[in-house]
Amino acid sequence: MYNPKSLKAEEFIDHQEILDTLKYADENKDNLELVDSLLEKAKQLKGLTHREASVLLACEDEERTKRMFDLAEQIKKDFYGNRIVMFAPLYLSNYCVNGCVYCPYHLKNKHICRKKLTQDEIRREVTALQDMGHKRLAIEAGEDPVNNPIEYILESIKTIYSIKHKNGAIRRVNVNIAATTVENYRKLKEAGIGTYILFQETYHKESYEKLHPTGPKHNYAYHTEAMDRAMEGGIDDVGLGVLFGLELYRYEFAGLLMHAEHLEAVHGVGPHTISVPRIKKADDIDPTVFDNGISDEIFAKLCALIRICVPYTGMIISTRENPTVRDKVIRLGVSQISGASRTSVGGYADGGEEENSEQFDVSDNRTLDEVVNWLMTKGYIPSFCTACYRAGRTGDRFMALCKNRQIHNCCQPNALLTLKEYLIDYASPETKEIGEKLIKNELNNIPNEKVKAKCTELLDLIEQGDRDFKF
Repeated sequence: MYNPKSLKAEEFIDHQEILDTLKYADENKDNLELVDSLLEKAKQLKGLTHREASVLLACEDEERTKRMFDLAEQIKKDFYGNRIVMFAPLYLSNYCVNGCVYCPYHLKNKHICRKKLTQDEIRREVTALQDMGHKRLAIEAGEDPVNNPIEYILESIKTIYSIKHKNGAIRRVNVNIAATTVENYRKLKEAGIGTYILFQETYHKESYEKLHPTGPKHNYAYHTEAMDRAMEGGIDDVGLGVLFGLELYRYEFAGLLMHAEHLEAVHGVGPHTISVPRIKKADDIDPTVFDNGISDEIFAKLCALIRICVPYTGMIISTRENPTVRDKVIRLGVSQISGASRTSVGGYADGGEEENSEQFDVSDNRTLDEVVNWLMTKGYIPSFCTACYRAGRTGDRFMALCKNRQIHNCCQPNALLTLKEYLIDYASPETKEIGEKLIKNELNNIPNEKVKAKCTELLDLIEQGDRDFKF
């Protein structure tokens, strides 16, 4: 029985409710009067339900689809402006005891190079990331209680935060590790993590169990209920995601929105981020064996509708996608992107060329400087800001500011300050020239005169050598 307030996975992600939703969407996909009313409702910036959203996804009318894209772009501007937050993944270990059939880390893969970073190797990785200009990381590790126990993750987080190299510093560490206990989530919170990220992979329970035939990840309920345990452990920023291509995308879309609705209903706070990875080629993995791959056009529509239906959430797109796709979907709602990513263990310090330990093939191989340059030429502000996390604006406090669209008063100046740091410390001459012009122009878009004056003052101090200011 469907119940968004339930703490049982099969009740807040109810299979029959999804089937009923898809049937309703099919019956109403050509009901243009209903579609128009839903688009009007979405303009109120309160989001849409999973059932309403599924009608829009099923609708194939070209004019309405264009209106969905235009609305998504406007909602992105209303909530997040033209800022794009930058981050990089850091792979600590690819040892894993699970049997996930879509991931090369699976236990039976005997020809992938297994590697676990020592703390000294982590220091080298983080130094290399700092030398690029990164300030925000998402650490990744396979599930292996012997090789990757929670103590190793905690020690690694401490190491990452401790490294100060030249003007570099990692100011926020997000964590993407396997579902764990309330006690371990509490330890992660105490270690100072930002967002806890866990991809569902698929919300279809039968498919989930087939795709995860062995290992602790086989337990659908334990995995799906992880965010509730994380929040019980004090982590108030959590990130959802499915791996599009494993199951039918309409089913996954409904399940993803139901999960967001569940978090709102139970905890009063929806997901801080939603990621939209698509399955990609990797060692020992051929994505074509999965029958549910989606076109770039459908992918763009999914991104637009997530933005419309969960307007407050941050949306993440990684270097799984090529530059053309990233260019298309950024305007439709994406607010965070990775840059210069390596998906191999030790890939930043050694270039990742000697060993085959990647989780997936990267499709955007540009340097961070090239990505920053590209974003600015497109009119976006690359932001290295981590201020909200460090100022305690997380969970319901962040959401309140975001939903009231007051977050601009913090994010806009913080984006400019962190971009200024990047330009001085790391940018190429061409990128620096573009960036200085962008900052000058964007200062005029800060509506509060006192904030504008203070931001101008701090930009001058950064020019003189000071660092790490925040609103």
